[in-house]
Amino acid sequence: MTTAENRRNASDALVLFGMTGDLAHKKIFPALYAMIKRGRLKVPVIGVASSAMTRAQLRKRIADSIRQSGKIDDKEAFEQLVSQVSYVSGDYTRPDTFARLKQALGGARRPAHYLAIPPSLFATVIKSLDAAGLAQGARVIVEKPFGRDLASARELNRLACSVFPEEAIFRIDHFLGKEAIMNILYFRFANSFLEPIWNRDHIDSVQITLSETFGVGNRGAFYESAGCLRDVIQNHLFQIVALLAMEPPAYRGYDAVHAEKAKVFQAMRPLRADDLVRGQYRGYRKEAHVDPRSDVETYCALRLFIDSWRWAGVPWFLRSGKCLAEDAAEVLIQLKAPPQELFADSHPAKGRANYLRFRLSPRSAVALAARVKRSGKEFVGEQRELYLLDDDSMEESPYERLLGDALSGDRALFTSEEAIEAAWAVVQPVLTRHARALPYAPGGWGPRQAAQLTAGHGAWHDPEPESACGDARPAVPI
Repeated sequence: MTTAENRRNASDALVLFGMTGDLAHKKIFPALYAMIKRGRLKVPVIGVASSAMTRAQLRKRIADSIRQSGKIDDKEAFEQLVSQVSYVSGDYTRPDTFARLKQALGGARRPAHYLAIPPSLFATVIKSLDAAGLAQGARVIVEKPFGRDLASARELNRLACSVFPEEAIFRIDHFLGKEAIMNILYFRFANSFLEPIWNRDHIDSVQITLSETFGVGNRGAFYESAGCLRDVIQNHLFQIVALLAMEPPAYRGYDAVHAEKAKVFQAMRPLRADDLVRGQYRGYRKEAHVDPRSDVETYCALRLFIDSWRWAGVPWFLRSGKCLAEDAAEVLIQLKAPPQELFADSHPAKGRANYLRFRLSPRSAVALAARVKRSGKEFVGEQRELYLLDDDSMEESPYERLLGDALSGDRALFTSEEAIEAAWAVVQPVLTRHARALPYAPGGWGPRQAAQLTAGHGAWHDPEPESACGDARPAVPI
């Protein structure tokens, strides 16, 4: 089914499983409120969860959620949202829960079922939807993680595809809904000057960093079951790699983009133990619901290779962690140095060669570093950045964008079955066979042993505070 056909068959209801959960409270209700304000949510929303809840309690929960993320600045939109939301309480394992859901859906024939629930319940709900006759003509939106290893991902995909057609399955990773991530795809293929240098002949290495200054907080139990490699690298950072490394799609359409991204994952060399450095911040074992002898990593850095014609021999360095020095996400495309050293001060040993830098968060920006001669008789210069900072004041939140796309049937920003399984195949060898996590002090950049991964390609690029980006760095007027 094409995107146009999907949109003609837009969902006529949104069913939110996990209505009383943290994800719904922190992200989904604010997104629904924003969609109402933009006129993008005109269908009923039916929440499902095990807890009993009165109409007054439901209204209060929605209000508290919106206020937590900002404020209720449009009372008419808020009242409209409350009027569109209803609630069904019950156990996901009981058929009568789904019978009440069917009754609540009324005449809806193309509902979108959003599974904002723990992964352990995915199979239960999908099977129950099928048994209750609620899967026919419907869509299912599955929140990450998509399995915890290759075997479980395959089993989840097998089950989902046995109930829903692939074009009706929306595997949601909120990272893909961020404006800065979408800009990577646009920037790559909307500018012709990049293509001649976007290959192994001109690019020395690629670094991707996603750092957070806070710890696991109240998510200790979840982190004990996941860890940084599963929680961030295998999905979020791999998606960035795919957008940077993919070949140009053959045509403008989400199927073509999905196919090229899957090829990148399929070309990734499976990781080995010496490609990986795992870390754990000091104090993690004292967090709530954490094993006092835990070896779970809160930091992970790795070296990755893509065995394709374009990228053969180019290392990709990925890292992410909690309790690090900055809250930031950045990509550094390190270009090779000029083949001949005409000027003594331009040698890479005196600093980085030219690079392209994507700032993904807190705000979106693109910077190109180039050397410029200083005024005077001597041929001496310095590297400066041409810095473009996006105005994101009107930006949609990731969940607002992705929920709107799922309801309309646009799968462009969702992930495919092939891509998910191929990505798990890359990390599968090191999920259990790896060195122990190394302790690191909060407030730095993780274990010092991670520096060994980038040997021969310079040091890790440490993102600077947002206030330093563009302002403190010398910039060429543009």
